[in-house]
Amino acid sequence: MVRSSRLTCSSAAAMAMAAAGGSSSSDDDEAGEEIESAPPLRVGEERAIGSSGIRKLLIRAGEGWATPVPPDEVTVHYVGSLPDGTRFVSTRDGGGEPRTINLGSGDVVAGLERGICTMKKGEIALFILPSSLGYGDSGAPGVPTGSELHFEVELLSWLTVVDIYRNGGIVKKVLSTGGNRQTGDLDEVTVKYKIKLLDESIVEESPEEGSTFFVNKGNVCPALPKVLKTMKEGERAIVMVHPQYAFGDQGRAAKDQFPAVPPSSAVSMDVELVSLKPVFDVTGDLKVLKKTLKCGDGIRTPRDGETVHIRYTGSLEDGTVFEKFGFDGEPFEFVIDEEQVTVGLDNSVATMVKGELAKVTVKFEYGFGDTEVQRQLLRVPPCSTLVYEVELIDFTKEKESWEMNSQEKLEAADKIKAAGNDLFKIGKFQRAAKKYCKALNYINESEEYEDGVDKLVKTLRISCWLNHAACCLKLNEFSQAISLCSKVLEIESCNVKALYRRAQAYVESYDLELAKTDVLKALELDPNNKEVKLLQANLKKLRADSNKRDAKLYANMFDHRAKETDVVSKKRRIENDSRNEELKSADAEKAQEVIKEE
Repeated sequence: MVRSSRLTCSSAAAMAMAAAGGSSSSDDDEAGEEIESAPPLRVGEERAIGSSGIRKLLIRAGEGWATPVPPDEVTVHYVGSLPDGTRFVSTRDGGGEPRTINLGSGDVVAGLERGICTMKKGEIALFILPSSLGYGDSGAPGVPTGSELHFEVELLSWLTVVDIYRNGGIVKKVLSTGGNRQTGDLDEVTVKYKIKLLDESIVEESPEEGSTFFVNKGNVCPALPKVLKTMKEGERAIVMVHPQYAFGDQGRAAKDQFPAVPPSSAVSMDVELVSLKPVFDVTGDLKVLKKTLKCGDGIRTPRDGETVHIRYTGSLEDGTVFEKFGFDGEPFEFVIDEEQVTVGLDNSVATMVKGELAKVTVKFEYGFGDTEVQRQLLRVPPCSTLVYEVELIDFTKEKESWEMNSQEKLEAADKIKAAGNDLFKIGKFQRAAKKYCKALNYINESEEYEDGVDKLVKTLRISCWLNHAACCLKLNEFSQAISLCSKVLEIESCNVKALYRRAQAYVESYDLELAKTDVLKALELDPNNKEVKLLQANLKKLRADSNKRDAKLYANMFDHRAKETDVVSKKRRIENDSRNEELKSADAEKAQEVIKEE
Protein backbone atom coordinates (compact mmCIF):
# COMPACT_ATOMS: atom_id res chain seq x y z
CA MET A 1 0.00 0.00 0.00
CA VAL A 2 2.88 2.36 0.75
CA ARG A 3 4.27 1.76 -2.74
CA SER A 4 0.87 2.52 -4.28
CA SER A 5 0.52 5.87 -2.47
CA ARG A 6 4.05 6.94 -3.49
CA LEU A 7 3.23 6.17 -7.11
CA THR A 8 0.02 8.16 -7.00
CA CYS A 9 1.81 11.22 -5.65
CA SER A 10 4.65 11.12 -8.17
CA SER A 11 2.24 10.50 -11.04
CA ALA A 12 0.04 13.39 -9.96
CA ALA A 13 3.11 15.62 -10.05
CA ALA A 14 4.02 14.34 -13.50
CA MET A 15 0.48 14.97 -14.75
CA ALA A 16 0.51 18.47 -13.36
CA MET A 17 3.74 19.16 -15.23
CA ALA A 18 2.26 17.71 -18.42
CA ALA A 19 -0.79 19.93 -18.10
CA ALA A 20 1.49 22.93 -17.69
CA GLY A 21 3.50 21.92 -20.76
CA GLY A 22 6.53 21.01 -18.70
CA SER A 23 8.64 17.88 -18.53
CA SER A 24 9.45 15.58 -15.70
CA SER A 25 13.08 15.45 -16.75
CA SER A 26 15.51 17.04 -19.15
CA ASP A 27 18.57 15.73 -20.96
CA ASP A 28 20.54 18.74 -19.73
CA ASP A 29 19.52 18.22 -16.11
CA GLU A 30 20.08 14.50 -15.80
CA ALA A 31 22.52 13.65 -13.05
CA GLY A 32 25.15 10.98 -13.46
CA GLU A 33 28.76 10.12 -12.88
CA GLU A 34 30.89 12.19 -15.21
CA ILE A 35 33.95 9.94 -15.01
CA GLU A 36 34.12 8.13 -18.34
CA SER A 37 37.44 6.31 -18.37
CA ALA A 38 38.51 6.14 -14.72
CA PRO A 39 38.63 2.65 -13.11
CA PRO A 40 35.98 1.77 -10.49
CA LEU A 41 36.49 3.09 -7.00
CA ARG A 42 38.01 0.71 -4.47
CA VAL A 43 36.71 0.54 -0.91
CA GLY A 44 38.34 3.33 1.09
CA GLU A 45 39.24 5.32 -2.04
CA GLU A 46 38.04 8.92 -2.51
CA ARG A 47 37.57 10.63 -5.86
CA ALA A 48 36.05 13.78 -7.38
CA ILE A 49 32.93 13.24 -9.49
CA GLY A 50 33.53 15.24 -12.64
CA SER A 51 34.04 18.97 -12.26
CA SER A 52 31.00 19.64 -10.08
CA GLY A 53 32.98 19.80 -6.85
CA ILE A 54 31.38 16.63 -5.41
CA ARG A 55 33.73 14.07 -3.86
CA LYS A 56 32.88 10.42 -3.23
CA LEU A 57 34.39 8.01 -0.70
CA LEU A 58 33.43 4.35 -1.23
CA ILE A 59 32.62 2.59 2.06
CA ARG A 60 31.06 -0.63 0.74
CA ALA A 61 30.98 -1.87 -2.85
CA GLY A 62 27.63 -2.57 -4.49
CA GLU A 63 26.33 -5.35 -6.76
CA GLY A 64 26.54 -5.60 -10.54
CA TRP A 65 27.15 -2.61 -12.78
CA ALA A 66 23.78 -0.84 -13.16
CA THR A 67 23.15 2.58 -11.59
CA PRO A 68 19.88 4.54 -11.36
CA VAL A 69 19.05 7.49 -13.59
CA PRO A 70 16.30 10.14 -13.48
CA PRO A 71 13.35 9.67 -13.17
CA ASP A 72 13.98 6.34 -11.34
CA GLU A 73 12.53 5.84 -7.87
CA VAL A 74 15.31 4.97 -5.39
CA THR A 75 15.05 3.69 -1.82
CA VAL A 76 17.91 4.86 0.40
CA HIS A 77 19.11 5.35 3.93
CA TYR A 78 21.17 8.51 4.44
CA VAL A 79 22.74 10.55 7.20
CA GLY A 80 23.54 14.22 6.58
CA SER A 81 26.15 16.04 8.69
CA LEU A 82 28.29 19.14 8.74
CA PRO A 83 32.10 18.96 8.43
CA ASP A 84 32.41 18.99 12.25
CA GLY A 85 30.24 15.86 12.47
CA THR A 86 27.02 17.59 13.61
CA ARG A 87 24.06 15.69 12.16
CA PHE A 88 21.18 17.68 10.69
CA VAL A 89 19.16 14.82 9.10
CA SER A 90 19.05 11.00 9.30
CA THR A 91 16.70 8.27 8.09
CA ARG A 92 18.29 5.81 10.54
CA ASP A 93 17.49 7.57 13.81
CA GLY A 94 15.09 5.67 16.07
CA GLY A 95 14.95 2.67 13.72
CA GLY A 96 13.65 4.94 10.97
CA GLU A 97 12.33 3.75 7.63
CA PRO A 98 14.40 4.25 4.47
CA ARG A 99 13.33 7.10 2.20
CA THR A 100 12.03 6.80 -1.35
CA ILE A 101 13.16 9.53 -3.75
CA ASN A 102 12.14 10.21 -7.35
CA LEU A 103 15.41 11.25 -9.01
CA GLY A 104 15.09 14.49 -10.94
CA SER A 105 12.08 15.68 -8.93
CA GLY A 106 14.02 17.93 -6.56
CA ASP A 107 13.03 15.88 -3.49
CA VAL A 108 16.55 16.30 -2.09
CA VAL A 109 19.47 18.65 -2.74
CA ALA A 110 21.00 18.46 -6.21
CA GLY A 111 24.39 17.17 -5.03
CA LEU A 112 22.81 14.21 -3.23
CA GLU A 113 20.84 13.25 -6.35
CA ARG A 114 23.98 13.38 -8.46
CA GLY A 115 25.83 11.22 -5.98
CA ILE A 116 23.07 8.60 -5.84
CA CYS A 117 23.20 8.34 -9.64
CA THR A 118 26.77 6.97 -9.35
CA MET A 119 25.82 4.17 -6.92
CA LYS A 120 25.14 0.46 -7.42
CA LYS A 121 22.58 -1.57 -5.53
CA GLY A 122 23.76 -2.28 -1.95
CA GLU A 123 26.56 0.29 -2.12
CA ILE A 124 27.41 2.60 0.80
CA ALA A 125 29.29 5.81 0.06
CA LEU A 126 30.12 9.17 1.64
CA PHE A 127 29.48 12.23 -0.55
CA ILE A 128 31.09 15.60 0.22
CA LEU A 129 29.01 18.35 -1.40
CA PRO A 130 29.98 21.96 -2.03
CA SER A 131 27.54 24.55 -0.71
CA SER A 132 26.34 25.36 -4.24
CA LEU A 133 24.96 21.80 -4.60
CA GLY A 134 23.61 21.75 -1.06
CA TYR A 135 21.53 24.46 0.62
CA GLY A 136 23.65 27.34 -0.69
CA ASP A 137 23.30 30.80 0.80
CA SER A 138 19.79 30.11 2.09
CA GLY A 139 20.82 27.38 4.54
CA ALA A 140 18.31 25.03 6.23
CA PRO A 141 17.27 24.03 9.76
CA GLY A 142 20.53 22.99 11.45
CA VAL A 143 22.58 23.98 8.38
CA PRO A 144 24.32 27.39 8.36
CA THR A 145 24.45 29.32 5.10
CA GLY A 146 27.30 28.39 2.74
CA SER A 147 27.97 25.06 4.49
CA GLU A 148 29.72 22.08 2.94
CA LEU A 149 27.58 18.95 3.45
CA HIS A 150 28.51 15.32 4.13
CA PHE A 151 26.01 12.59 3.23
CA GLU A 152 26.56 8.91 4.03
CA VAL A 153 24.19 7.03 1.70
CA GLU A 154 23.16 3.38 1.35
CA LEU A 155 21.36 2.54 -1.89
CA LEU A 156 18.96 -0.26 -0.94
CA SER A 157 17.11 -0.64 -4.24
CA TRP A 158 15.44 1.27 -7.02
CA LEU A 159 12.60 0.95 -9.49
CA THR A 160 13.22 1.99 -13.07
CA VAL A 161 10.82 4.75 -14.10
CA VAL A 162 10.28 5.54 -17.78
CA ASP A 163 8.55 8.72 -18.90
CA ILE A 164 7.50 7.32 -22.27
CA TYR A 165 6.66 10.61 -24.00
CA ARG A 166 8.94 12.73 -21.76
CA ASN A 167 5.99 14.94 -20.83
CA GLY A 168 4.50 13.03 -17.89
CA GLY A 169 1.67 11.70 -20.07
CA ILE A 170 2.56 8.02 -19.66
CA VAL A 171 4.89 7.17 -16.76
CA LYS A 172 5.94 3.53 -16.34
CA LYS A 173 7.44 2.16 -13.14
CA VAL A 174 9.11 -1.24 -13.59
CA LEU A 175 8.29 -3.60 -10.71
CA SER A 176 10.16 -6.59 -12.13
CA THR A 177 12.48 -6.66 -15.11
CA GLY A 178 12.05 -9.08 -17.97
CA GLY A 179 14.39 -10.99 -20.25
CA ASN A 180 16.25 -9.74 -23.30
CA ARG A 181 13.50 -9.89 -25.92
CA GLN A 182 12.09 -6.43 -26.66
CA THR A 183 8.56 -6.08 -27.99
CA GLY A 184 7.99 -4.88 -31.56
CA ASP A 185 4.97 -3.35 -33.30
CA LEU A 186 3.92 -6.56 -35.03
CA ASP A 187 4.57 -9.05 -32.22
CA GLU A 188 1.92 -11.33 -30.78
CA VAL A 189 1.84 -10.93 -26.99
CA THR A 190 0.11 -12.50 -24.03
CA VAL A 191 -0.55 -9.83 -21.42
CA LYS A 192 -2.07 -9.70 -17.97
CA TYR A 193 -3.45 -6.25 -17.21
CA LYS A 194 -5.68 -4.41 -14.79
CA ILE A 195 -6.78 -0.84 -15.51
CA LYS A 196 -8.09 1.34 -12.66
CA LEU A 197 -9.35 4.83 -12.11
CA LEU A 198 -7.58 6.84 -9.41
CA ASP A 199 -10.34 5.85 -6.97
CA GLU A 200 -9.17 2.21 -7.42
CA SER A 201 -12.31 1.10 -9.34
CA ILE A 202 -11.40 -1.45 -12.02
CA VAL A 203 -12.57 -0.49 -15.53
CA GLU A 204 -10.79 -3.21 -17.53
CA GLU A 205 -9.09 -6.50 -16.65
CA SER A 206 -7.65 -9.43 -18.58
CA PRO A 207 -8.58 -13.06 -17.89
CA GLU A 208 -6.43 -14.75 -15.25
CA GLU A 209 -4.27 -16.43 -17.90
CA GLY A 210 -3.87 -13.14 -19.81
CA SER A 211 -5.11 -11.87 -23.17
CA THR A 212 -3.34 -12.69 -26.45
CA PHE A 213 -3.28 -10.12 -29.25
CA PHE A 214 -0.95 -8.35 -31.66
CA VAL A 215 0.71 -5.26 -30.21
CA ASN A 216 -0.42 -2.92 -32.99
CA LYS A 217 -4.01 -4.16 -32.62
CA GLY A 218 -4.28 -3.90 -28.85
CA ASN A 219 -7.35 -1.68 -28.43
CA VAL A 220 -8.16 -2.21 -24.74
CA CYS A 221 -6.80 1.25 -23.96
CA PRO A 222 -4.95 3.55 -26.39
CA ALA A 223 -1.95 3.72 -24.02
CA LEU A 224 -1.49 -0.06 -23.74
CA PRO A 225 0.27 -0.68 -27.11
CA LYS A 226 2.57 2.27 -26.45
CA VAL A 227 3.51 0.82 -23.06
CA LEU A 228 3.99 -2.71 -24.42
CA LYS A 229 6.48 -1.44 -27.01
CA THR A 230 8.76 -0.37 -24.13
CA MET A 231 8.55 -3.73 -22.31
CA LYS A 232 10.49 -6.98 -22.42
CA GLU A 233 9.16 -10.49 -22.06
CA GLY A 234 8.46 -11.24 -18.38
CA GLU A 235 8.45 -7.58 -17.31
CA ARG A 236 5.80 -6.21 -14.94
CA ALA A 237 5.08 -2.53 -14.48
CA ILE A 238 2.69 -0.02 -12.96
CA VAL A 239 1.79 2.77 -15.38
CA MET A 240 0.11 6.11 -14.74
CA VAL A 241 -1.67 7.49 -17.79
CA HIS A 242 -2.80 11.06 -18.38
CA PRO A 243 -6.38 11.35 -19.76
CA GLN A 244 -5.29 12.30 -23.28
CA TYR A 245 -3.44 8.98 -23.62
CA ALA A 246 -6.15 6.94 -21.86
CA PHE A 247 -9.80 7.30 -22.88
CA GLY A 248 -9.67 11.01 -23.71
CA ASP A 249 -12.30 13.70 -23.28
CA GLN A 250 -15.07 11.27 -24.25
CA GLY A 251 -14.34 8.63 -21.62
CA ARG A 252 -15.79 5.17 -22.26
CA ALA A 253 -19.23 3.66 -21.77
CA ALA A 254 -19.80 0.78 -19.36
CA LYS A 255 -18.54 -2.47 -20.88
CA ASP A 256 -19.48 -6.03 -19.90
CA GLN A 257 -19.14 -6.16 -16.10
CA PHE A 258 -16.92 -3.05 -15.98
CA PRO A 259 -18.17 0.47 -15.12
CA ALA A 260 -17.96 3.47 -17.41
CA VAL A 261 -14.83 5.63 -17.58
CA PRO A 262 -15.78 9.29 -16.93
CA PRO A 263 -14.55 11.89 -19.43
CA SER A 264 -10.98 13.19 -18.93
CA SER A 265 -10.05 10.44 -16.47
CA ALA A 266 -6.48 9.50 -15.58
CA VAL A 267 -5.95 5.78 -15.09
CA SER A 268 -3.34 3.43 -13.64
CA MET A 269 -2.43 0.17 -15.33
CA ASP A 270 -0.86 -2.92 -13.79
CA VAL A 271 0.70 -4.68 -16.80
CA GLU A 272 2.64 -7.94 -17.06
CA LEU A 273 4.04 -9.07 -20.40
CA VAL A 274 3.68 -12.83 -19.91
CA SER A 275 5.12 -13.89 -23.26
CA LEU A 276 5.69 -12.70 -26.78
CA LYS A 277 6.06 -14.29 -30.18
CA PRO A 278 8.21 -12.05 -32.39
CA VAL A 279 6.65 -11.21 -35.76
CA PHE A 280 9.00 -10.15 -38.56
CA ASP A 281 8.02 -8.31 -41.74
CA VAL A 282 10.07 -10.43 -44.14
CA THR A 283 9.48 -8.44 -47.35
CA GLY A 284 9.06 -4.99 -45.84
CA ASP A 285 5.53 -4.50 -47.19
CA LEU A 286 3.59 -6.59 -44.63
CA LYS A 287 2.81 -9.23 -47.25
CA VAL A 288 5.05 -11.92 -45.75
CA LEU A 289 4.94 -12.08 -41.94
CA LYS A 290 6.92 -14.60 -39.90
CA LYS A 291 5.86 -15.33 -36.33
CA THR A 292 8.43 -17.25 -34.29
CA LEU A 293 6.75 -20.06 -32.35
CA LYS A 294 9.99 -21.55 -31.00
CA CYS A 295 13.41 -19.90 -30.93
CA GLY A 296 16.34 -21.68 -32.51
CA ASP A 297 20.06 -21.79 -31.82
CA GLY A 298 22.72 -19.24 -32.70
CA ILE A 299 22.44 -16.26 -35.02
CA ARG A 300 23.60 -17.63 -38.41
CA THR A 301 20.85 -17.78 -41.05
CA PRO A 302 20.96 -19.50 -44.45
CA ARG A 303 22.41 -17.54 -47.34
CA ASP A 304 21.66 -17.53 -51.06
CA GLY A 305 22.81 -20.76 -52.66
CA GLU A 306 22.85 -22.79 -49.44
CA THR A 307 20.76 -25.95 -49.07
CA VAL A 308 18.23 -25.96 -46.24
CA HIS A 309 16.56 -28.96 -44.59
CA ILE A 310 13.05 -28.24 -43.33
CA ARG A 311 9.72 -29.80 -42.45
CA TYR A 312 6.62 -27.78 -43.16
CA THR A 313 2.87 -27.77 -43.59
CA GLY A 314 1.23 -25.43 -46.09
CA SER A 315 -2.42 -24.49 -45.65
CA LEU A 316 -5.00 -21.94 -46.74
CA GLU A 317 -6.35 -19.28 -44.37
CA ASP A 318 -9.28 -21.55 -43.43
CA GLY A 319 -6.84 -24.25 -42.26
CA THR A 320 -7.19 -26.54 -45.30
CA VAL A 321 -3.82 -28.23 -45.84
CA PHE A 322 -2.59 -28.23 -49.44
CA GLU A 323 0.85 -29.83 -48.87
CA LYS A 324 2.95 -31.39 -46.13
CA PHE A 325 6.63 -32.32 -46.48
CA GLY A 326 9.49 -33.57 -44.33
CA PHE A 327 7.52 -35.45 -41.66
CA ASP A 328 7.89 -38.98 -43.03
CA GLY A 329 11.52 -39.96 -43.42
CA GLU A 330 13.97 -37.39 -44.76
CA PRO A 331 13.46 -33.62 -44.36
CA PHE A 332 12.43 -31.57 -47.37
CA GLU A 333 15.39 -29.84 -49.08
CA PHE A 334 15.67 -26.78 -51.26
CA VAL A 335 18.32 -24.20 -52.21
CA ILE A 336 17.80 -20.64 -51.04
CA ASP A 337 17.02 -18.15 -53.85
CA GLU A 338 16.70 -20.79 -56.54
CA GLU A 339 12.89 -20.49 -56.97
CA GLN A 340 12.31 -24.06 -55.80
CA VAL A 341 9.51 -22.99 -53.41
CA THR A 342 7.27 -19.93 -53.20
CA VAL A 343 9.09 -16.63 -52.79
CA GLY A 344 7.39 -16.06 -49.44
CA LEU A 345 8.56 -19.39 -48.00
CA ASP A 346 12.04 -19.01 -49.51
CA ASN A 347 12.55 -15.51 -48.08
CA SER A 348 11.19 -16.52 -44.68
CA VAL A 349 13.42 -19.56 -44.26
CA ALA A 350 16.37 -17.32 -45.15
CA THR A 351 15.65 -15.34 -41.94
CA MET A 352 15.51 -18.39 -39.64
CA VAL A 353 18.14 -19.98 -37.42
CA LYS A 354 18.71 -23.69 -36.92
CA GLY A 355 15.95 -25.25 -34.77
CA GLU A 356 13.54 -22.32 -35.18
CA LEU A 357 9.82 -23.08 -35.63
CA ALA A 358 7.73 -20.36 -37.27
CA LYS A 359 4.32 -19.61 -38.69
CA VAL A 360 4.57 -17.72 -41.98
CA THR A 361 1.64 -15.87 -43.58
CA VAL A 362 2.16 -15.18 -47.29
CA LYS A 363 -0.05 -12.95 -49.44
CA PHE A 364 -0.73 -14.19 -52.97
CA GLU A 365 1.86 -11.83 -54.54
CA TYR A 366 4.60 -13.90 -52.84
CA GLY A 367 2.73 -17.19 -53.07
CA PHE A 368 1.15 -18.71 -56.20
CA GLY A 369 -0.07 -15.42 -57.65
CA ASP A 370 -3.39 -14.96 -59.35
CA THR A 371 -3.52 -18.38 -61.00
CA GLU A 372 -4.91 -21.70 -59.77
CA VAL A 373 -2.14 -24.18 -58.92
CA GLN A 374 -2.26 -27.93 -58.31
CA ARG A 375 -0.32 -28.87 -55.18
CA GLN A 376 0.28 -32.13 -53.32
CA LEU A 377 -3.17 -32.47 -51.70
CA LEU A 378 -5.44 -30.04 -53.58
CA ARG A 379 -5.70 -27.21 -56.08
CA VAL A 380 -4.92 -23.82 -54.56
CA PRO A 381 -7.39 -21.13 -55.76
CA PRO A 382 -6.12 -17.92 -57.39
CA CYS A 383 -5.03 -15.05 -55.12
CA SER A 384 -4.87 -17.30 -52.06
CA THR A 385 -3.14 -16.25 -48.84
CA LEU A 386 -0.91 -19.12 -47.71
CA VAL A 387 -0.04 -20.12 -44.15
CA TYR A 388 3.09 -22.20 -43.55
CA GLU A 389 4.22 -23.78 -40.31
CA VAL A 390 7.90 -24.47 -40.93
CA GLU A 391 10.83 -25.76 -38.89
CA LEU A 392 14.42 -25.25 -40.01
CA ILE A 393 16.11 -28.52 -39.05
CA ASP A 394 19.52 -27.68 -40.47
CA PHE A 395 21.28 -26.11 -43.45
CA THR A 396 24.53 -26.63 -45.31
CA LYS A 397 26.90 -23.76 -44.65
CA GLU A 398 29.14 -22.58 -47.46
CA LYS A 399 32.77 -22.01 -46.68
CA GLU A 400 33.29 -18.42 -45.47
CA SER A 401 35.48 -16.20 -47.67
CA TRP A 402 37.89 -15.57 -44.80
CA GLU A 403 38.45 -19.34 -44.62
CA MET A 404 39.56 -19.49 -48.28
CA ASN A 405 42.89 -18.83 -49.91
CA SER A 406 43.16 -16.57 -52.98
CA GLN A 407 42.71 -19.36 -55.51
CA GLU A 408 39.62 -20.70 -53.74
CA LYS A 409 38.07 -17.22 -53.65
CA LEU A 410 38.73 -16.79 -57.36
CA GLU A 411 37.15 -20.15 -58.19
CA ALA A 412 34.10 -19.48 -55.99
CA ALA A 413 33.55 -16.03 -57.53
CA ASP A 414 33.92 -17.38 -61.07
CA LYS A 415 31.39 -20.16 -60.37
CA ILE A 416 28.83 -17.71 -58.94
CA LYS A 417 29.35 -15.30 -61.84
CA ALA A 418 28.65 -18.17 -64.28
CA ALA A 419 25.40 -18.88 -62.40
CA GLY A 420 24.53 -15.18 -62.76
CA ASN A 421 25.16 -15.37 -66.52
CA ASP A 422 22.78 -18.33 -66.82
CA LEU A 423 20.08 -16.39 -64.96
CA PHE A 424 20.62 -13.32 -67.16
CA LYS A 425 20.14 -15.40 -70.32
CA ILE A 426 16.67 -16.52 -69.18
CA GLY A 427 15.61 -13.04 -68.08
CA LYS A 428 16.06 -13.44 -64.30
CA PHE A 429 17.79 -10.08 -63.98
CA GLN A 430 17.14 -9.46 -60.27
CA ARG A 431 18.54 -12.83 -59.26
CA ALA A 432 21.44 -12.46 -61.70
CA ALA A 433 22.34 -9.11 -60.11
CA LYS A 434 22.42 -10.76 -56.67
CA LYS A 435 24.80 -13.43 -58.01
CA TYR A 436 27.21 -10.80 -59.36
CA CYS A 437 27.14 -8.98 -56.01
CA LYS A 438 27.85 -12.23 -54.20
CA ALA A 439 30.75 -13.02 -56.53
CA LEU A 440 32.24 -9.59 -55.85
CA ASN A 441 32.12 -10.27 -52.11
CA TYR A 442 34.70 -13.01 -52.63
CA ILE A 443 37.07 -10.73 -54.56
CA ASN A 444 36.54 -7.35 -52.90
CA GLU A 445 38.89 -4.45 -53.54
CA SER A 446 40.20 -4.21 -49.97
CA GLU A 447 42.16 -7.46 -50.17
CA GLU A 448 45.57 -8.02 -51.69
CA TYR A 449 46.33 -10.98 -53.95
CA GLU A 450 49.46 -12.68 -55.23
CA ASP A 451 50.85 -11.43 -58.54
CA GLY A 452 49.67 -14.48 -60.44
CA VAL A 453 46.10 -14.18 -59.13
CA ASP A 454 45.83 -10.38 -59.05
CA LYS A 455 45.32 -9.97 -62.83
CA LEU A 456 42.68 -12.70 -62.91
CA VAL A 457 40.86 -11.14 -59.95
CA LYS A 458 40.91 -7.72 -61.63
CA THR A 459 39.50 -9.15 -64.87
CA LEU A 460 36.77 -11.07 -63.02
CA ARG A 461 35.85 -8.07 -60.90
CA ILE A 462 35.45 -5.86 -64.02
CA SER A 463 33.34 -8.56 -65.68
CA CYS A 464 31.04 -8.74 -62.64
CA TRP A 465 30.64 -4.95 -62.53
CA LEU A 466 29.77 -4.82 -66.24
CA ASN A 467 27.32 -7.71 -66.00
CA HIS A 468 25.70 -6.18 -62.94
CA ALA A 469 25.38 -2.90 -64.87
CA ALA A 470 23.64 -4.79 -67.68
CA CYS A 471 21.14 -6.14 -65.11
CA CYS A 472 20.57 -2.62 -63.77
CA LEU A 473 19.75 -1.37 -67.28
CA LYS A 474 17.13 -4.11 -67.60
CA LEU A 475 15.73 -3.26 -64.15
CA ASN A 476 15.63 0.52 -64.87
CA GLU A 477 18.18 1.15 -62.10
CA PHE A 478 20.10 3.67 -64.18
CA SER A 479 22.02 5.50 -61.43
CA GLN A 480 23.39 2.16 -60.18
CA ALA A 481 24.39 1.22 -63.72
CA ILE A 482 26.26 4.53 -64.09
CA SER A 483 28.06 3.93 -60.78
CA LEU A 484 29.15 0.40 -61.75
CA CYS A 485 30.42 1.46 -65.19
CA SER A 486 32.28 4.38 -63.63
CA LYS A 487 34.08 1.91 -61.34
CA VAL A 488 35.27 0.02 -64.41
CA LEU A 489 36.39 3.22 -66.16
CA GLU A 490 38.43 4.28 -63.12
CA ILE A 491 40.53 1.15 -63.73
CA GLU A 492 40.23 0.86 -67.53
CA SER A 493 39.44 4.28 -69.00
CA CYS A 494 39.24 2.82 -72.51
CA ASN A 495 36.76 0.02 -71.78
CA VAL A 496 34.26 0.36 -74.67
CA LYS A 497 31.63 -1.84 -73.03
CA ALA A 498 31.64 0.34 -69.90
CA LEU A 499 31.37 3.53 -71.99
CA TYR A 500 28.53 2.04 -74.03
CA ARG A 501 26.51 0.87 -71.01
CA ARG A 502 27.07 4.10 -69.12
CA ALA A 503 25.93 6.04 -72.22
CA GLN A 504 22.79 3.88 -72.32
CA ALA A 505 22.09 4.74 -68.67
CA TYR A 506 22.71 8.46 -69.36
CA VAL A 507 20.26 8.35 -72.29
CA GLU A 508 17.58 6.75 -70.12
CA SER A 509 18.28 9.40 -67.46
CA TYR A 510 18.02 12.16 -70.15
CA ASP A 511 21.62 13.28 -69.54
CA LEU A 512 22.11 13.58 -73.29
CA GLU A 513 25.33 15.62 -73.21
CA LEU A 514 27.06 13.08 -70.94
CA ALA A 515 25.75 10.27 -73.14
CA LYS A 516 27.19 12.03 -76.22
CA THR A 517 30.61 12.31 -74.55
CA ASP A 518 30.72 8.56 -73.78
CA VAL A 519 29.46 7.59 -77.26
CA LEU A 520 32.07 9.72 -79.04
CA LYS A 521 34.87 8.28 -76.89
CA ALA A 522 33.62 4.71 -77.51
CA LEU A 523 33.55 5.29 -81.30
CA GLU A 524 37.01 6.82 -81.15
CA LEU A 525 38.22 3.55 -79.58
CA ASP A 526 36.09 1.24 -81.74
CA PRO A 527 34.79 3.09 -84.87
CA ASN A 528 33.00 0.01 -86.25
CA ASN A 529 31.06 -0.99 -83.12
CA LYS A 530 27.50 -1.52 -84.38
CA GLU A 531 25.84 -1.25 -80.99
CA VAL A 532 27.51 2.08 -80.24
CA LYS A 533 26.60 3.38 -83.72
CA LEU A 534 22.95 2.47 -83.17
CA LEU A 535 23.03 4.25 -79.83
CA GLN A 536 24.60 7.29 -81.52
CA ALA A 537 21.80 7.37 -84.10
CA ASN A 538 19.18 7.10 -81.37
CA LEU A 539 20.95 9.82 -79.40
CA LYS A 540 20.94 12.16 -82.43
CA LYS A 541 17.20 11.63 -82.85
CA LEU A 542 16.59 12.27 -79.15
CA ARG A 543 18.69 15.45 -79.30
CA ALA A 544 16.82 16.66 -82.39
CA ASP A 545 13.47 15.96 -80.75
CA SER A 546 14.68 17.74 -77.62
CA ASN A 547 15.79 20.77 -79.66
CA LYS A 548 12.37 20.88 -81.41
CA ARG A 549 10.55 20.77 -78.09
CA ASP A 550 12.80 23.53 -76.73
CA ALA A 551 12.27 25.68 -79.82
CA LYS A 552 8.49 25.22 -79.62
CA LEU A 553 8.55 26.01 -75.90
CA TYR A 554 10.53 29.23 -76.44
CA ALA A 555 8.35 30.17 -79.43
CA ASN A 556 5.24 29.77 -77.31
CA MET A 557 6.82 31.83 -74.56
CA PHE A 558 7.72 34.67 -76.97
CA ASP A 559 4.32 34.46 -78.69
CA HIS A 560 2.62 34.66 -75.31
CA ARG A 561 4.76 37.65 -74.37
CA ALA A 562 4.01 39.31 -77.71
CA LYS A 563 0.30 38.81 -77.16
CA GLU A 564 0.61 40.21 -73.69
CA THR A 565 2.49 43.21 -75.14
CA ASP A 566 -0.26 43.76 -77.75
CA VAL A 567 -2.92 43.61 -75.09
CA VAL A 568 -1.02 46.06 -72.90
CA SER A 569 -0.47 48.40 -75.86
CA LYS A 570 -4.16 48.29 -76.80
CA LYS A 571 -5.12 48.92 -73.20
CA ARG A 572 -2.77 51.90 -73.04
CA ARG A 573 -4.15 53.29 -76.33
CA ILE A 574 -7.70 52.97 -75.02
CA GLU A 575 -6.70 54.62 -71.75
CA ASN A 576 -4.92 57.44 -73.66
CA ASP A 577 -7.89 57.95 -76.00
CA SER A 578 -10.21 58.02 -73.03
CA ARG A 579 -7.97 60.52 -71.23
CA ASN A 580 -7.81 62.72 -74.37
CA GLU A 581 -11.60 62.68 -74.69
CA GLU A 582 -11.89 63.68 -71.03
CA LEU A 583 -9.46 66.56 -71.59
CA LYS A 584 -11.30 67.71 -74.70
CA SER A 585 -14.61 67.57 -72.82
CA ALA A 586 -13.12 69.55 -69.94
CA ASP A 587 -11.71 72.18 -72.35
CA ALA A 588 -15.10 72.49 -74.08
CA GLU A 589 -16.85 73.00 -70.72
CA LYS A 590 -14.37 75.74 -69.79
CA ALA A 591 -14.90 77.44 -73.17
CA GLN A 592 -18.68 77.42 -72.63
CA GLU A 593 -18.22 78.97 -69.19
CA VAL A 594 -16.03 81.71 -70.66
CA ILE A 595 -18.64 82.46 -73.35
CA LYS A 596 -21.38 82.70 -70.70
CA GLU A 597 -19.31 85.13 -68.63
CA GLU A 598 -18.71 87.33 -71.65
